[in-house]
Amino acid sequence: MENELTSNLFTLAERYSAARKLTESTVGKQCAADGRFFSRIRQGKTFTAKKYDEVVAWFSVNWPAGADWPATVTRPERELVQ
Repeated sequence: MENELTSNLFTLAERYSAARKLTESTVGKQCAADGRFFSRIRQGKTFTAKKYDEVVAWFSVNWPAGADWPATVTRPERELVQ
């Protein structure tokens, strides 16, 4: 399960950064308040379920208009996003 969630985070970060023309560290600062968020995960660091939900919710709210949400990642329902 953790591998799937990690894959989801990287998919969102890659697509978002490509659509916005941002670096991964900038995206990490925006979505997780940590410029090394994604590099830490790549190094084997873990994240909590709460952090995963927060980051995915951030992506959902801030997803670029005109960019397709990845079909492999479940998007939070709008009323659940804070």
